[in-house]
Amino acid sequence: MAYKKFTASETILKPDPRFNSKLVSKFINCLMWSGKKSVAQTIFYDAMDIAAKKLKDVPPLELFETAVNNVKPYVEVRSRRVGGANYQVPMQVNKRRQQSLAFRWILEACRDSGGRPMSQRLADELMGAYKKEGKAMSTRENTHRMADSNKAFAHFAW
Repeated sequence: MAYKKFTASETILKPDPRFNSKLVSKFINCLMWSGKKSVAQTIFYDAMDIAAKKLKDVPPLELFETAVNNVKPYVEVRSRRVGGANYQVPMQVNKRRQQSLAFRWILEACRDSGGRPMSQRLADELMGAYKKEGKAMSTRENTHRMADSNKAFAHFAW
């Protein structure tokens, strides 16, 4: 019996009400906790409003898309067992995984820093990612650095 690798959520996914973007809709779903979508939407839209006030010359949707694209990793290390030894082998990251890692790192960076409302933390992280700085960007840089330093084991990728 063959199982599908992915669910049909991407084809069913409806674009979000304000920006009419499927990427935003997917991000809101990742931001959501215990089925509270309206709360997640409020947090996201408040964050976009805060970011739009601070960066007046950039449209909010463009800011979000650029931030996510900046955080996306292109290579990562995967553990590969060869002849009784484990090697960290650098490998290309496929498009779907790039997006999910970018979302995960941005949200993780927001959730780790406490003390302020989530919308403010998210706005700061997205603005940081847009300017290629911040915690999510440093996670991406570390991933790329790891892949670069393990380039010697690239021949184990198959």
